[in-house]
Amino acid sequence: MNVVDSCGWLEYFAQGPNAAFFAVALEDTEELIVPSICVYEVGKRILLQRGEDDALRVMAHMQQGLVVDLTAALAVEAVRIGSSEGLSLADSIILATARSRHATLWTQDSDFSQLEGIKYVTRQE
Repeated sequence: MNVVDSCGWLEYFAQGPNAAFFAVALEDTEELIVPSICVYEVGKRILLQRGEDDALRVMAHMQQGLVVDLTAALAVEAVRIGSSEGLSLADSIILATARSRHATLWTQDSDFSQLEGIKYVTRQE
């Protein structure tokens, strides 16, 4: 199973330098888990950059994977992970979601680079 961090989705949709890295996980929708906070983060960024029609298309595409909502139990685990790893709110929820589903987290966010269960690629400029 795979979870892709919001930055990976954005890289993929923008066809950035690391898009092919993320395509491996994103195009295998049978194995794709999507934290609901990623739908929010990616949708908001696309809305601000490209408008509502593009944002709605992107968010619909993201829902081809299994969308996992934030539950109280997942929030408790995100608090634990965020506190121990020094992660932001969204990063904590994304990592907690991946771990709860025994999934690999794909990212180019250096905050995750040294953590277990991560497929990390250095962000290209």
